Amino acid sequence: MKEFNYVIIGGGCAGLSLAYELEVNGKLKNKTLAIIENRKEYKRDKTWSFWRVFDHNFEDCVIKSWNNFTINTSDSSHELKNENFPYQSINSEKFYKKINLKLSTNPNVSFFKSLNEISIDNSLIFNSVFKDSLDKSELWQHFKGIEIETSKNIFDDEIINLMDFNCDQKNDVHFFYTLPFSKNKALIETTWISDLENQTLMDYDLQLENYIKNNLGIRNYKINFIEKGAIPLFYPSLKNSDKTINIGSAGGMTRLSTGYTFLNIQEHSRYIVENINEIEKIKKYDFGKKYKFLDKVFLRVLEKYPDKMPKIFFNMFKTSSSTVIKFLSNKSNIFEDIGIISKMPKLIFIKALFN
Repeated sequence: MKEFNYVIIGGGCAGLSLAYELEVNGKLKNKTLAIIENRKEYKRDKTWSFWRVFDHNFEDCVIKSWNNFTINTSDSSHELKNENFPYQSINSEKFYKKINLKLSTNPNVSFFKSLNEISIDNSLIFNSVFKDSLDKSELWQHFKGIEIETSKNIFDDEIINLMDFNCDQKNDVHFFYTLPFSKNKALIETTWISDLENQTLMDYDLQLENYIKNNLGIRNYKINFIEKGAIPLFYPSLKNSDKTINIGSAGGMTRLSTGYTFLNIQEHSRYIVENINEIEKIKKYDFGKKYKFLDKVFLRVLEKYPDKMPKIFFNMFKTSSSTVIKFLSNKSNIFEDIGIISKMPKLIFIKALFN
């Protein structure tokens, strides 16, 4: 069987981002790469959104950018504006097409359905796949979204609704999320932060139907696209080894308090490529120990006091827009961290800290 210098297990966001970074930086001119991916075709299956706090390779895959966003609870609404860090959404189909087109020009890159088709004895492996079944009793961010299109112009496409908590919480944390791509087209998602064992939370279609009808006042629309997923809000037990480096969510690149992963993947990919010749020896990439610590405290509060989370999230966004965006994007300084922490209810967070 053929041997390869590099093997990427999983040709999704993390795997393809790393492959693209290797290719555009000339690291595959004299090296071979195998990508293991069993999907039959690449098509739109996800929407990745984030605040653009630094430049990335995929501006041409962005569906739309926004500078205004709102946070809603059942009795309050707060609007923020930020010109420096736009909120962006990427169409996964454009992302896949761009990367696969680029990789197809290099004969050193090959795709396979299974690891059994190649030899990996002397390969450096980058793994983006969870090998073990994940614990459903842990916290997850699980969601279903639909892109709807209306016959009339209904949406204000200059502002997103980042979190709308004006919905049934069912003793967990539940919000809706609306991204208007145009005046008559928007992605609307129902999102829960809970375990995956409570099936009563998963009547997503009914939740979306009721929200669109009762909260948005929309009766007639067609559905263009559906996405569904679950992001683990806990770090995987996978460990790096001499020949295997975990990437993506499998490599701990998901921010636990938010589920944001896309830009962390891009930074991790750059770090790997910059240090590819000594990647097995250097320090493991970490987007910030302080964020991991604060997120664990935050999630302890969320598990114990889910009823308080709408107000906690709402108050978090009462700081300046740049402060909260930088904090949620792993780019805040100590003074900005203090600004965020000062908005949190002191007693329950202190209890969680010493739990």
